[in-house]
Order: sequence, then C-alpha cells, then structure tokens
Amino acid sequence: MKSHGTGEPPWPFASIGKDVAIENQVLIFHPENIEIGDNVYVGHQTILKAYYKNKMVIDDGVWIGQQCFFHSAGGIHIGAHVGIGPGVKILTSAHTDTDPDLPIMHQPVEMKPVTIGEGCDIGVGAILLPGVTLGRGVQVGAGAVVTRSFRDGAVVAGVPAKVIRLRF
Repeated sequence: MKSHGTGEPPWPFASIGKDVAIENQVLIFHPENIEIGDNVYVGHQTILKAYYKNKMVIDDGVWIGQQCFFHSAGGIHIGAHVGIGPGVKILTSAHTDTDPDLPIMHQPVEMKPVTIGEGCDIGVGAILLPGVTLGRGVQVGAGAVVTRSFRDGAVVAGVPAKVIRLRF
C-alpha cells in the first residue's frame, strides 16, 4: 500500500491488495470491516465509514474521487473497475418514519446494502440510497439521486434517477 501526500498507513483493514493509493486527509472508520482489492485509488478527503457490522468491499481497479462519503452500515460492494466521481455519497441506512409522534432522528434505523456492478461509472456528486443495486456497466449522471436499482448497461440521470438510454 502507498499513500500520496500525508496519508497515514497502515490501517488494520480486513484485507488490502497491492498498489493501493490512499490520498491525504482520507478518514477511515472500522477498517477491520473494509476489504480493498488491488490497484485501488481513494481520493483526498474521502470518508470510508464502515460500521461495526456488515462489510465494505472495494474490488480491484476501483477509482474513487476526492470528497466522497461511503457509509456501509447496511453493507457496500463495489465491483471491479468502477469509476466514482468526486463528491459521490453512498448511504446504506435511513431512519424509518413509522411513528408520527417521534422525531425522525429517534425512529428506528433500517439498513439495506448497496451493490455497484463491475465496470460502472458514477458521476460527480451522485447519491446512491439504501437498497440500490446497479448492474454491470451502469452509468450514473452527475448529481443524480439513485433511489432504485437499474439493470446492466443502463444510463441513468436525474432526481430521482431514471433510465435515459441503454449502453447495451
């Protein structure tokens, strides 16, 4: 593992591959629940917030831009050769709204995994919400809010994200 700038390796990851670059000011929580493959890049000021349960798995050849935020309470799996633009947020938990007499922040928390298929491209500032699965080769437009799953080869954009065309 190497670090550009002043990153502070080594972290006690569950596993880490060869030629991993973690840039300056990356924050990592619960590294014991993070698995990172070979040739992964993590950009400046990204937060990898694993949780005390479930895993964050980042496969080989993934590129993560600066200032991303990944919270893997429900689990995150990022397939091989995925590009993730700067400022992307991946969330795997949310408060339910089951009791109108309670403030939302005191409601139960529901956790659902996010899975990103091999070869996807996630545009700058996109947000992926709990329970989303993106098939192989999905392209997500900049600023999109992904609230549901999409099939292989879909190109999605908007708020909420919708299919605008198919790549294959």
